[in-house]
Amino acid sequence: MSSNQAVVATPPAFPMDRGCPYHPPAGYARLQQDGPITRATLFDGREVWVVTGYEEARRLLVDPRLSSDRSRPDFPVLVPRMAAAKLVALVGMDPPEHDIQRRMLIGNFTVRRANALRPDIERIVGGRVDALLAHEPGEVVDLVPEFALPIPSTVICELLGVPYGDHEFFEEQTRRMVIATSTAAEAAAASRALVDYFDELIAAKRERPGEGLLDELIAERLGTGQIGQDDLASMAMFLLVAGHETTANMLGLSVLALLEHPDQRARLVEDPAGRAAGATEELLRFLSVADEIQRIAAADIEVAGVVIRAGDGVYLPTAAANRTASTFPDPDVLDIGRVPRGHLAFGYGIHQCIGQNLARVELEIGLRELFGRIPTLRLAEPVEALGAKPGGSVQGVYRLPVVW
Repeated sequence: MSSNQAVVATPPAFPMDRGCPYHPPAGYARLQQDGPITRATLFDGREVWVVTGYEEARRLLVDPRLSSDRSRPDFPVLVPRMAAAKLVALVGMDPPEHDIQRRMLIGNFTVRRANALRPDIERIVGGRVDALLAHEPGEVVDLVPEFALPIPSTVICELLGVPYGDHEFFEEQTRRMVIATSTAAEAAAASRALVDYFDELIAAKRERPGEGLLDELIAERLGTGQIGQDDLASMAMFLLVAGHETTANMLGLSVLALLEHPDQRARLVEDPAGRAAGATEELLRFLSVADEIQRIAAADIEVAGVVIRAGDGVYLPTAAANRTASTFPDPDVLDIGRVPRGHLAFGYGIHQCIGQNLARVELEIGLRELFGRIPTLRLAEPVEALGAKPGGSVQGVYRLPVVW
């Protein structure tokens, strides 16, 4: 058998669904048994490479021969809606265009900037916990709309200078863009609606400037001709969608995982201020909600005895890499005392998530305040009744009913 032949007789379907919301699909373990790089089949019959090994994923994520350019006609499409939802800014670009846009934004997403936002995030989180505590003890409350979603939505709106009063509109359009069950037509319509929204908002802000990152980009980049309005609208849409969707799912799923691991929840409740940051890092590794990183080979690449040919699609599921036993001992165990250095929850290389510092602060404060102020929090339904979002989506749950 040549090194480039599939290791399995019939490549399995990809993406794969999770059986349990906070564990990777069972199929990932079977793929890992066949080697760190194996073949899989997309919905349209196209065969692609799936990289499940940690070391191989890190190596490939910094290899310039793997392209992120989603404008390529041969870029692999994981689910039908991805062909229509045009989240191209940053994540769907290669250098030099990627580097130009990232330099425009990076100063607003540093560790220092994220820490400077802590008082505002604490105010937002505190207000959401206050609203939870206004419910009667024993009353069932859904933490997704009451806690997990409004926190990052409010934060990204304030950061960008987007009216929070429009949050129901953009949350609904985001859902249609990112959920795997959306049709291509639904995703395209949602994408167009958000771009049109930002076109109108940018025009209004040019007439009446306000405060926020979008206003700064209008004055410093659009006004000087460094970026066009169409590109700025696409960039703003990307920041808005990425800025609340992944963090909302991560926050909800983190709460669920802690409630399902009472020993780890007890450790956090015992010292929420001292352990929330460490718990956040381990939960990022353990949950890996932004799971399927996609690329296309621009040239032949040999790795782990396999030759990835130019034009081949490549998927790098972070939930598999972050559960690699040789890198993270007992990888399927949630241990908030673990120091999971080098996990790939935010990707790796030049496309590593630009908002990771902000997301960490939101998650840390959210977990600290929720479990610090409501230590008796518990699930109102068994986890089996909640289900999980389908593969090809940001991973999470649609609802999270709790009582205290």
